[in-house]
Amino acid sequence: MPADPTRTTTSTADHDGDAAASYEHARDELAEVVARLEAGGLSLDESLTLWERGERLAAICTRFLEGARERVDRALASGAADAGGDEAEA
Repeated sequence: MPADPTRTTTSTADHDGDAAASYEHARDELAEVVARLEAGGLSLDESLTLWERGERLAAICTRFLEGARERVDRALASGAADAGGDEAEA
């Protein structure tokens, strides 16, 4: 039986478990999906299935990056508040 051309070899999670994928795995699988789409040779249905998978993976990556941005912003704000407090005491 031939392999499903819409499945990626580095599948990070079942379609129902996408949210549990790590950023790195989602990013790597997204890159693989893009490469397969760019290579062509798939039917329209297979291409659409891969495209949809890519959209889900991109959303996962975006959520991870937004979370990281929030953490950096909080750390910067905390550092600025700490530095401001030190200057007021000096």
